[in-house]
Amino acid sequence: MSTIPNQNLIQYQLQNGLRLMLKEIHTAPVTSTWIWYGIGSRNEQPGKTGLSHWVEHMQFKGTRKYSGEDIDNLVSRVGGYANAFTSPDWTTYFETMPSDHLRSTLELEADRMVNSRFDPDEVETERTVILSEREGSENYPEFRLDEAVQQRAFQAHPYRNEVLGSKDDLRATTRDDLYQHYRRYYQPSNAILCVAGDFSADQVRDDVEELFGGIPSMPVTTTIPIQEDSLNPGDLVEMEGPGEAHYLEVAWRCPAASDPDFFAYSILESVLSGPSSLNMFGSGSIGNRTSWLYQALVEEGQAVSVFGDLSANIDPGVYKVFTTIQPDGDPAAVLGIVDEQVARLKSRELSVTELERAIKQARALFAYGCDNITNHGFWMGYANSFSDYEWFTNYLPRLSAVTPSQVLSTARKYLREDQRVVGIYRARNSRGAA
Repeated sequence: MSTIPNQNLIQYQLQNGLRLMLKEIHTAPVTSTWIWYGIGSRNEQPGKTGLSHWVEHMQFKGTRKYSGEDIDNLVSRVGGYANAFTSPDWTTYFETMPSDHLRSTLELEADRMVNSRFDPDEVETERTVILSEREGSENYPEFRLDEAVQQRAFQAHPYRNEVLGSKDDLRATTRDDLYQHYRRYYQPSNAILCVAGDFSADQVRDDVEELFGGIPSMPVTTTIPIQEDSLNPGDLVEMEGPGEAHYLEVAWRCPAASDPDFFAYSILESVLSGPSSLNMFGSGSIGNRTSWLYQALVEEGQAVSVFGDLSANIDPGVYKVFTTIQPDGDPAAVLGIVDEQVARLKSRELSVTELERAIKQARALFAYGCDNITNHGFWMGYANSFSDYEWFTNYLPRLSAVTPSQVLSTARKYLREDQRVVGIYRARNSRGAA
């Protein structure tokens, strides 16, 4: 057992490989329990996309001990909340509960690590639910354009696939496919259990040893994709369909979160399109009205909205800029303005004022994502999914250490016209459509 200095964090590993991270926070009688599995769409094979997300759904349908209703009541009857998420890199489940119910959440997670039933009727019900979710998303031009851009940005890497999976794969998936995926990856040695809040670390460690210690780990064979560092020169995706607005999406390669370039890239994003939140549970937001693209596009009446998206991933991903364009607007003209602002960013070092503003906004957004017990539980596992906990504890100092020359060199390295994908969706119903 080891403690990270100044972070009140205890880390422990069970004999079966389960990693346990505990952080006592005695500000309120609340605990947040997270269990992270090292499996997501990044590890799925062609023809088997969507398995990780579908397995996540099945984990709420019942085990040998708990029915689906029992799982829901366990949390809701005491005023807690729970959810689960599947990403390209991981799958996670959490419960934020009154602290005197922590033991029951640990019992639930230990049980569904090994005893989920995957009832055939429930599998078919969820097939319908997920297909409907997928088809509902396809009603939105933004989804269709983004999926097409993502597939063009990755030639073979599974980051090209939607976490939901393709409709063909969803229709072909069997109950045995799902159950084998579950049994293969839901192993103590492929999991991190994180608990933050009002508890005794010694007591929780004993409970975890009792509840999880007897679960055996089998060898976990995970497909590790080859990284893709570059994009096809000058890729263009063009689409047309119904709608009242045009959409432009531009994607550039971005570094993995563990790459030192990631921090300068975060400042680059803050300047160009506004900072992205890395945490879905933050309680505040930072507008992007001071970003160069907002000022050049929205304030000048060339677009309805513009925002960027930068994610922290295991492998190099893509930084995307999304623009919604006026019905009588011209996507090609908007792309020209985006190019002008990117060229501006690559032409000179930021001034001290520009850099300080970008760092301040990124720091504030990060702070909003660290302000409650649920967030503390989130960060323990999330940072470990692509790096380690010190990535989180050192994030603000590393952000503040970024220099104008680093932002300039990062922009020139990544924001290249010959290394990007451009996606344009033209709405037929728009007044300016051909």
